[in-house]
Amino acid sequence: MNEPVVRLVYPPDLLRAPVLNQLIRRFDITVNILRAQVGSDAGWIELQLRGDEEMVEKALDWLREKGVYVQFVEST
Repeated sequence: MNEPVVRLVYPPDLLRAPVLNQLIRRFDITVNILRAQVGSDAGWIELQLRGDEEMVEKALDWLREKGVYVQFVEST
C-alpha cells in the first residue's frame, strides 16, 4: 500500500472547483487532509494518499492534467 504525502498547489481558476471530490469519486484511494491554506487568489493543500500504488499514480497524473502542481512532501 502506497501512502505518499503531497502538497497540491492550485492555480487560481481551480480554487472553487471540486477537485478533491472528483479525485475521491474517480479513484479508489483514501485521502487524509493534513494541512491547507486557501485564499481568494491562491491555495494549497497537503494530503496523505492511501491506496494501490498504480491507482495513486493515476490519481496524481490526473491532478497534473487538471493543472494542479503536485509536490511530494517528506512525511512527518
